[in-house]
Amino acid sequence: MAEIIKMPKLGFDMAEGTLIRWVKNEGESVEKGELIAEIETDKATVEVESLYSGTVRKHLVAESAIVPVNTPIIVIGSADEEIDLAALTGEAEAPTEAAPAAVPPQETAHAQPEQAPPAAIQADVQLPDGVRASPLARKIAKDKSVNLTLLSGSGPKGRIIKADVEAALNAPQTGTTASPVPSTPADLGPVREDKRVPLTRLRQAIGRRMVDSKQNFPHFYVTSEVDLGPLMELRKQANAMLEDRGEKLSVNDFIVKATALALAKFPNLNAALDGDSVVQFGNINVGIAVAVENGLLTVVTHNADRKSVRQISQEVKAKAGRARAGKVHPDDVSGSTFSVSNLGMFNVDHFIAIINPPEAAILAIGSGKQVPVVVDGELTVGWRMKGTISVDHRVSDGAEAAQFMAAWVKLLENPLHLMLE
Repeated sequence: MAEIIKMPKLGFDMAEGTLIRWVKNEGESVEKGELIAEIETDKATVEVESLYSGTVRKHLVAESAIVPVNTPIIVIGSADEEIDLAALTGEAEAPTEAAPAAVPPQETAHAQPEQAPPAAIQADVQLPDGVRASPLARKIAKDKSVNLTLLSGSGPKGRIIKADVEAALNAPQTGTTASPVPSTPADLGPVREDKRVPLTRLRQAIGRRMVDSKQNFPHFYVTSEVDLGPLMELRKQANAMLEDRGEKLSVNDFIVKATALALAKFPNLNAALDGDSVVQFGNINVGIAVAVENGLLTVVTHNADRKSVRQISQEVKAKAGRARAGKVHPDDVSGSTFSVSNLGMFNVDHFIAIINPPEAAILAIGSGKQVPVVVDGELTVGWRMKGTISVDHRVSDGAEAAQFMAAWVKLLENPLHLMLE
């Protein structure tokens, strides 16, 4: 029986996505779980997996089309069945003389490439830098300092692909290079001109969400300091044991685990406001902010309270790697119930983060540092780290946030509990 796959909805505010590439062509066989397409959202390039096994009978949208969420994009069926597209996609039945013809077996493999997609999704997307290029082509061009605006694309609709960038890199250079003109140290050259840089779709999406959050979510903040000494010692021992396996636990892996266990004790912070009610989520799905080109992307560790620190470490590294490569899976970035933003690697003392709607809170982590501390009246050197929780005041109050932070600090200062739970 033929089935359709729709444009997935990744995040509560996603309204549409751009189908940038079909991985499976019409007439090709596909297994459940295989990649069938790549779509670009406001946040990332996402690989879409097939929900069914069978044959790709029909692409319902063209490459580079903007597609609203939940719009049918592809038909999967057996190779020899006839398919009524109108009935399958739920379109209103047209008059008899204009009724769409059924898709005959195997005929879709020879569909004409000039067929237009449905009218509702034909509009072109506003392209980054005004250039249509694949994510891989953009990455190579950036790494090799190639100006994409000077290239002609050989892909669909003139899209610049990897081969076009490589051809430009291998092309012989023309003209002569002038000898540099000596200058005195005081000669700094001409003043740089103003440059207008268009916002990427990711930056626009971040801007919309953060303006909404700061305007409509009454934030308050609570900061606590952690004695990291015991955790640093335990982490050192654990990493020595994992070294021969090529694994390494980060401080952030322990932070995610401690956050999840603390949230289990304070479910009102693992929540979202819904009208006159607070939805306390049963699952504890911790989102971790990852720096990507032109912004941030939140990858999600689902049920983090039920996973070991080592499982969290492996999962976060894999998902963060896909995020930075622009190849996230839908499950990587969806379903977070609480977020953690860690700037510790940038030598940040502490900071406050903006809540990620519709969540009720977010935790901001500063750097772990060796600093002068007083222990039992004696001045010594110790490891310290600060964390700041931002909370929606409509959902919770300062006392509850302070109690959460106290539980979080206790878990990190007694890290053996994190390895045993």
